[in-house]
Amino acid sequence: MFQADLLGQRTVLVTGGGSGLGRALAKRFLEVGARVAICGRNEERLAATARELDPSGERVLARRADVREFGEVEALAQAVVERFGGIDVLVNNAAGNFLAATEELSPNGFNAVVQTVLHGTFHATLAVGRRMIERGRGGDILNIVTTYAWTGSAFVVPSAAAKAGVLALTRSLAVEWAAYGIRVNAIAPGPFPTEGAWSRLMPPEIEAEARARIPLDRFGDPPELANLAVFLVSDAARFINGECVTIDGGEWLASGGLFNRLTRMPRAQLKSMFRRLRGR
Repeated sequence: MFQADLLGQRTVLVTGGGSGLGRALAKRFLEVGARVAICGRNEERLAATARELDPSGERVLARRADVREFGEVEALAQAVVERFGGIDVLVNNAAGNFLAATEELSPNGFNAVVQTVLHGTFHATLAVGRRMIERGRGGDILNIVTTYAWTGSAFVVPSAAAKAGVLALTRSLAVEWAAYGIRVNAIAPGPFPTEGAWSRLMPPEIEAEARARIPLDRFGDPPELANLAVFLVSDAARFINGECVTIDGGEWLASGGLFNRLTRMPRAQLKSMFRRLRGR
């Protein structure tokens, strides 16, 4: 199904591509023939990832960019165009999240997540989308959301609000930009263990229960998500537009909001766990 030249001659930009699911996505796009650009805020990590993915440096561009800053995203998009001639696929993967009791959440904490997830997705979509329109060859935009984008979830209010906005953005632009040959879709992953985010969102106290809530009785494997992403931006999916595809082993259907179960823990214990996860 996934031939080595499936995305040959296409350029894919993955935000948050230096680690975790973003890295897995970038790796898979390379394996099916694409040229890949990755961005993030950690320049050292980006450079290391680029070397690992493509030691020759011919098919990978790594550039530091904070998606919260539109000027930096504009410069990133221009750099990719200058290097590879254009951008055919944008994957809005950059995100931020942490567990917190909402009454203890600061406006800065709320803004940090919303600006990365919602504003960052819009910034990248606008910068790349304008270039796709000007180029006149269409393109694909794929947004990584979450299953609680439509259910909501306790203790991740900023993320839930921001991801809901990204889902609305996906469906809105799928209609508006179809006239330019641009498809806009989304993927809603369930739990996928990766370095970094997993330790902040899945403390040992709840990991066994989290797995038990998944009908398939396991967590996701990043290559499974990457394969879905490749399919959605390939020619095999040309008539899929404005869709959000869930990949969670049936979790949300079985259990609703991802972190709602935490309401059953004593609140003082819960807040102590949140502070420990944040290193405080």
